[in-house]
Amino acid sequence: VAREVFLHEGHLDFFIHIWNSHGKKITVPVKVVHHGLHRGHHQRDNHGHQHEHHQGENHGQHPERTHGHHQQKTHGHHQGKNQGDHHGHSHSHHQGKNPLNVEHHLGENRHHNNQHHLNEVDSANKTENATTPEVPVLKFPKSGVGLKRRKRDWVIPAINVAENHRGPYPFKVSQIRSNKDDVKTIYYRITGPGADKPPNGLFTMDRITGSLYLTQPLDREKVDKYTFQAHAEAEGSRNAEEPMDIVVNVIDQNDNKPAFFQDTFLGEVPESSPTGFEVITVVATDIDEPENANSIVRYRILTQDPEFPSGPLFAINPVTGAIRVNARGLDREKHPKHTLVIEAADMEGEGLTVTAKVIITVSDSNDNPPAFTQSTYDATVPENRVDALVITMAVTDGDEPHSPAWNAKFKIVDGDPGGLFTITTGSNKQEGIITTAKGLDFEMLRKHTLLVAVENDIPFATPLPTATATVVVNVQDVNEAPVFEPVEKFVSKRENLPVDSDVVQYIASDPDIACKQTVMYKIISDPAGWLNVAKDTGLIKVKGIMDRESHFVKDSKYTALIGAYDNDEVPATGTGTLIIQLEDVNDNAPIIEERTIKVCNKESAPQLLSVTDKDGPGFAAPYSVSLQGMSKNNWTARRNDSKTGIVLNLATELESGEYTVVLRLRDNDGMEQDNTVQATVCDCTGKIVSCSGTIEVGTSLPMIFGILGGILWLLRECTLLNRLRAVISAATAASVAAAADVCETERIEASHESY
Repeated sequence: VAREVFLHEGHLDFFIHIWNSHGKKITVPVKVVHHGLHRGHHQRDNHGHQHEHHQGENHGQHPERTHGHHQQKTHGHHQGKNQGDHHGHSHSHHQGKNPLNVEHHLGENRHHNNQHHLNEVDSANKTENATTPEVPVLKFPKSGVGLKRRKRDWVIPAINVAENHRGPYPFKVSQIRSNKDDVKTIYYRITGPGADKPPNGLFTMDRITGSLYLTQPLDREKVDKYTFQAHAEAEGSRNAEEPMDIVVNVIDQNDNKPAFFQDTFLGEVPESSPTGFEVITVVATDIDEPENANSIVRYRILTQDPEFPSGPLFAINPVTGAIRVNARGLDREKHPKHTLVIEAADMEGEGLTVTAKVIITVSDSNDNPPAFTQSTYDATVPENRVDALVITMAVTDGDEPHSPAWNAKFKIVDGDPGGLFTITTGSNKQEGIITTAKGLDFEMLRKHTLLVAVENDIPFATPLPTATATVVVNVQDVNEAPVFEPVEKFVSKRENLPVDSDVVQYIASDPDIACKQTVMYKIISDPAGWLNVAKDTGLIKVKGIMDRESHFVKDSKYTALIGAYDNDEVPATGTGTLIIQLEDVNDNAPIIEERTIKVCNKESAPQLLSVTDKDGPGFAAPYSVSLQGMSKNNWTARRNDSKTGIVLNLATELESGEYTVVLRLRDNDGMEQDNTVQATVCDCTGKIVSCSGTIEVGTSLPMIFGILGGILWLLRECTLLNRLRAVISAATAASVAAAADVCETERIEASHESY
């Protein structure tokens, strides 16, 4: 107390804040009360609390929490000539006539004198000797009648024990007391984890005194808190008190070094990296209590190898472990690797340490430009060749071989407006290969001058000059074949042009204008043999009658290849394609496709006959039809509705037998021709034709009349006497069909003779 104060409410509350060397804050509540509230002799108030008056060198025990106490790590106490018990209050030293007492409190507010205490701190067993360390005494909560307790008064203060305590063991950490031990004999015991459950026997309790002992050192990294129950039992009866929870917090000690995730870290940094470029992050952890100085790690670089070209080349963030470039001077070609030794220390860099190695590989950057091995190149290329090799250009590069910074790529930057050349990179990535994209023309340009530039696959890391080289390409003259103009020539002609008629003149020119060569012509391909070409003029004439209906003609087009060659020592030949569109003429008569039919002699079904004409549509349908000879008497014929076919029908009932029906067909241009159809007449009715047995030809009068009718028709068609004898000979064999066949054969043979 710095000056006299008036306690208007009988007490004064405030807080004291303490910061340790690591910046951790500890707060202790303090209550100042009037001196008259404490009696100078031991007595009990009506609630069983004891108080002492302290004068001179008398000192009191301070059963407080672990922070702010002056004793072995966890418990603070003041030893003097006399020691007294303090029920839940820690008193400061009282000397002389100091009128005020100061006490520490476990909670924010304390009840005094006539108020109930949830937890009271008492001295240890009075039977223990003076060397026994003083420990907190925990009393079971009272259950006063008619009094209300605030919720926070029921919190049992935890016991704090530092891990790795050196003992000796068993080591006394606390003592419990029953409020009824002055009227009964009380026995104490503990149950729960650490007592009678795993880890069994870690804590023990003196059955008589209630002293709580630790039997071996604790390890916070294994278990940071133990919770078990204390029991107070009266002799010969059940629990004298309700079981009380006891919490033992294990206080962390700096007993673990930081640990890196790996012994060696591998990083990579481009040699052109700027200052501040982050290379790699190393991480170390400490298993001591989190958010505690014991586990807070800081980093620093101990060594750098090699120390040159400048030091330090790298710096590390002490908090995050991120390593970054600290200075310029990385050069892969001189120092491809750098090795750092990194230290991690807990206690914010002042505690236990561990080291790790970081190997940083300097990767190549494009800081060396490629350069041509020579500044000018000369090459000669024959004209007209495509994909011809012009020249191969070599370069060198000081960067890492076969890396993107070493691989070369080339570009023609000038001298090729027509895109005649291409340049590619060779397989070894250090050669530029120029080839022709199109055939060069000696007659047009005899020399080409190209400007070629070279770069790398990736841009330069720093501004660097781009190397160039000049390539002079000389075009070599070669004998070129004559060229037809056009390459494909179309012409339209009638198909029946007379022989030696002119078709077209198809000429070619020689591109070798400086040589003054003569161009000559020949037929290279003429599938039907219809054409001739004049050697000196290229005039094409008809050699054979062209036929549009020939199988050599496709879609009315006939194709021939014409050659043109010069008179060089080694002649060069060019080709042109002649396509003749053949115009149709009416040179084919219509033809009936069906040559035989079979019908019933009664109510016979009409027969549809198909008609074809090889000529084009202008000389084909619609067709007209008429019956010839005796066929008129027994048959009828008409065009079908589309006028592209013939409908033939039996008009009279005939005996069973074979009959020849003659029909004359005419196309729309008047071209006509007689067609014969062999009809088999069966003795049946309707559409279903059924012929039973072989037809016999006898000498009955109707048969004779039929034979005579056939003879009369044959006389008209076959006028020569020898052919008539053949017909009569066949008739005497009583076979009208045989006679008709002979007549047909003879008629075809005599088709070119006049009557």
